[in-house]
Amino acid sequence: MFARFQALDPEPQTELKFRDPFTLLVAVVLSAQATDTSVNQVTPALFAAADTPEKMASLDEEEVSKRIKSIGLFRSKAKNVVALSRKIVAEYDGLVPDCREDLEGLPGVGRKTANVVLNVAFGQPTIAIDTHIFRVSNRTGLAPGKTPLEVEETLERVIPDQYKLHAHHWLILHGRYICKARKPECWRCHVSDMCAFNEKVAAPT
Repeated sequence: MFARFQALDPEPQTELKFRDPFTLLVAVVLSAQATDTSVNQVTPALFAAADTPEKMASLDEEEVSKRIKSIGLFRSKAKNVVALSRKIVAEYDGLVPDCREDLEGLPGVGRKTANVVLNVAFGQPTIAIDTHIFRVSNRTGLAPGKTPLEVEETLERVIPDQYKLHAHHWLILHGRYICKARKPECWRCHVSDMCAFNEKVAAPT
């Protein structure tokens, strides 16, 4: 399965727009319960005002809220972005930490966000479980699980090491564009013959 994903897209990338570990961290925090597209619409203005932890820490929550108000939960996200920036400045010399424990200690950062940052910014073979990956893992039979952590642990066990760095992006892009929630486009799936989903969807006529 992953050999096929690799053949189709050898170097998959996140669709979030970012410049460095800090702007990636902020973008991922903003993306909770929001689409990458909606986040990419607000981050240019936000990063024009504050693209470093020091600059973001100097803003108040209202200033950040105004720049991200088109995405969901913008007030709580603004609070977290300012707070995590201040903590990075105070405790990490203005540098985004590159270990899970420290990342998860930042306001608004959970395991999924930490995994994305570790993978994309620091090249670690982590797997962040979002709704797409959770669905694809269960639907295909690749890594059945009732919780995101259960799916993550199964994926860590079953994915060969040489594919782990990019596995997160292959699965999320597959779920976003082919193995869709309401109606998977099985007719154009390159791994359908390996999939355990019994109700394969035929091409529209």
